[in-house]
Amino acid sequence: MITKYIEKTQLVVGVLCLSVFIIAILMQVFARYLGIPLMWAEEVANFSFIWSVFMGASVMLNRKAHFKFGGISEKLTGTPKFILDTIVNGIVLTFTLFVAYYGVSVVQHFWNYRWITIPNMKMGYVWLCVPIMGITMSIYIISHIMEDINRFRRKEYQ
Repeated sequence: MITKYIEKTQLVVGVLCLSVFIIAILMQVFARYLGIPLMWAEEVANFSFIWSVFMGASVMLNRKAHFKFGGISEKLTGTPKFILDTIVNGIVLTFTLFVAYYGVSVVQHFWNYRWITIPNMKMGYVWLCVPIMGITMSIYIISHIMEDINRFRRKEYQ
């Protein structure tokens, strides 16, 4: 399924960004210890960390490992559980669609802003993670809703 491919891609991007974050932080620590100014490392660390968090959030949503209150849902079965899960997924989908829509606006607005320490880099690339997260989360939630509907129709919803 396409969601597995998207998830794997996001996981790879997230891990790569987290690796860049760790390397940039280590370089910054050693550079300070040696008294060498390494101004760009902080920006690289910050922006790569942002990307890793946003990609990781999408993956966790797809794996249903995101933050949620399960007290009511765990006590329900059958139709009531399906209705509750559908309402919750609908709320999350609404949120993710807003994130995607306004994420595109943010990218457009900040596209030509420049990094302070690396002026050749545009801030639009940093903010691109917001609409990517919103779009992929929307895809994941729609996939979950379709899976829930299929399970409900087969009387497998518990």
